[in-house]
Amino acid sequence: MSSATEPDHQTARCLINGEFIAAQDASISIFDHGLLYGDGVFEGLRFYNKNIFKLDEHITRLCRSADAISLPMPVDKNQFTQWIHNLVELSPLKDGYLRLILTRGVGALGIDPRNCQTGNIIMIADTLSLMEPTKLSEGIQLITATTRRISIEALDPRIKSLNYLNNILAKLEANQAQADEAILLNSQGHVCEASAENIFLVKDKTLYTPPCSDGALEGITRSVVLELASALGIPTTVHSLKPESFYHADECFLTGSGAELIPVRSLDGIAFQTSVGPIYSRLLLAFKKEISLNSD
Repeated sequence: MSSATEPDHQTARCLINGEFIAAQDASISIFDHGLLYGDGVFEGLRFYNKNIFKLDEHITRLCRSADAISLPMPVDKNQFTQWIHNLVELSPLKDGYLRLILTRGVGALGIDPRNCQTGNIIMIADTLSLMEPTKLSEGIQLITATTRRISIEALDPRIKSLNYLNNILAKLEANQAQADEAILLNSQGHVCEASAENIFLVKDKTLYTPPCSDGALEGITRSVVLELASALGIPTTVHSLKPESFYHADECFLTGSGAELIPVRSLDGIAFQTSVGPIYSRLLLAFKKEISLNSD
């Protein structure tokens, strides 16, 4: 199971609209529409040896998400980027996790975005551990959630919005089933992703992952893994997948900026041929090398 220990936030550092504020003193107005209505966007990313992994890609995706909901960035990209670097330097951590949040800002009650004048930028640097260390060596257990992914016609999955209730409901199902994670299906019954990660399977030495058009986020770590697989000569296929495809897979693993790469032991009680398989192991090694090259 995922760690449920209460975080002490002693290592946490944050910036609100560019101003450094101690984590215990940080606050946001109860009238911020990000809090009231989930009206905002975010990014999660890692830094290693004080170097931020794939920063440009994350900022580009954040700006794209903001544009998609007509949420203007309060500062220009250069200023925003400098704030991120300032936060990493302020952090006592050599390796850590960043959460970048852009809210619609303070406004009157009611969902009309015109009630808000200026957005708020919140940046947090802290530790993040999604799985216990033993899970990374043994593999995790997945279930298929009955909660379905919101239709792409209703909400573009490329938007990383602050409203994660759909994902949380799936995670609750995993918790209730005493599993580690849950995968969500779309209305056609195709696998989209896990509650907070992209998903891959391996069959006959070929790597498969669902297309974003089925409801998966355009994961940055997902893209890195696909690029690494290509460089290693591992055949890859982006194709719609039913849960049955996973039941007969040789390997399965999850990817995400927070998760990095996590091996999967079983889905719905059906064990994979190997929990930490050879393709996963090769990609994990290549991923670590990629991090190292970007951290020098």
